[in-house]
Amino acid sequence: MRILLAEDEHSLSKAIIRILEKNKYAADAVYNGEEALKFLESDNYDALILDLMLPKIDGITVLKTIREQGSQIPVLILSAKAEVEDKVLGLDTGANDYLTKPFDTRELMARVRAITRSQTTNSSRITVGNITLDRATFELSSPTGCFRLANKEFQMMEILMSNPNHLVSTSRFLERIWGYDSDTAINVVWVYVSYLRKKLTALGANIQIKATRNAGYSLERLNK
Repeated sequence: MRILLAEDEHSLSKAIIRILEKNKYAADAVYNGEEALKFLESDNYDALILDLMLPKIDGITVLKTIREQGSQIPVLILSAKAEVEDKVLGLDTGANDYLTKPFDTRELMARVRAITRSQTTNSSRITVGNITLDRATFELSSPTGCFRLANKEFQMMEILMSNPNHLVSTSRFLERIWGYDSDTAINVVWVYVSYLRKKLTALGANIQIKATRNAGYSLERLNK
């Protein structure tokens, strides 16, 4: 799951990005409203954390703009503005939730989970074949054992297991996990696929990650 953070205070932005990545989210940071609207045009994000007092274009205008464009992306306003009037304005403009600064990390992550819950299954677990991925513990398991996945391993496996038998392009992995403007080399996707294949083999999986040359990868049942 990929989140866009629009926060102009650089030190706070870096701290929030670290928190999100620690909790297995991919995240990009922008520092003004103009950048936020530009990044959101890619339709590459599952949620937006939005400060209200952004330079160039303020947060309320960003929110109003994307809602007028028909975007239903979940939005959590994160603002130092704590007056009831500010909260009402943010929520009435289309925000899904409103959290004031300073905030507790646990509450921030609980609110992120809450606004994105409708985009996932009711269960925190995805099962394909004899393999289960637990979104709460980040564990990949089978009846014979389990592995706790690293951040990018988890994100890649979540994409594959949420779309079994569907081809996911290499560029899509790069966009969703590393960011659409990332200069990460394309072969990094193959490296992480290799890590996951080894874990699936060790777990005795009856599914495999199949590569389609010059196209991408898909999660499919083993032919036995």
